[in-house]
Amino acid sequence: MEEHELTAVIEALLFVAGEPMSLGRLAEVLEGADTDRIREALDTLRQNYDAAGRGLQIVEVAGGHQIATRSECAPWIKTLEKIKTATRLSRSGLETLAIVAYKQPVTRGEIEAIRGVDSAGVLKTLLERRIIRIVGRREGLGRPMLYGTTREFLQYFGLKDLSELPALKEFKEVAETLPENEPIRETAGDLTN
Repeated sequence: MEEHELTAVIEALLFVAGEPMSLGRLAEVLEGADTDRIREALDTLRQNYDAAGRGLQIVEVAGGHQIATRSECAPWIKTLEKIKTATRLSRSGLETLAIVAYKQPVTRGEIEAIRGVDSAGVLKTLLERRIIRIVGRREGLGRPMLYGTTREFLQYFGLKDLSELPALKEFKEVAETLPENEPIRETAGDLTN
């Protein structure tokens, strides 16, 4: 493996590891590369990050090497964390969102009939966060509003389209195992994490 390839592979390994990787562990993964070459590649990578003035850096910590953010970026990272915390959904929010996702277009009355509780506040929150939207009005008495999911819903959950939603039975089984008041965080690709 050439030096530039070795450097690229080490960068990828440090990125996906999520924890410090020792020279020995890197050598184990990079069969055939000795620790001196790995150390040189790490130094090259560290110099490249430093020279470019990037937001990331290679640090030696806890007996290994890791990609970490620079301290100068801390204010923006803290802001991002605040935003992530604000995007958490309560159990009632997730229940309502699941009903909208699986039954859309659906009215507030239909949602409340399934949940058995008033859902006006939860719907308002989901609308404000642009996770759901009003898609029209149902014909008939009172012409109630119809709710559906948005493109932001797909982005929050890492879905290409609604066909990628987990099977309703699978979703129900996982949701029943969660504690009643545990906040549920949206993560890419998994509606119930």
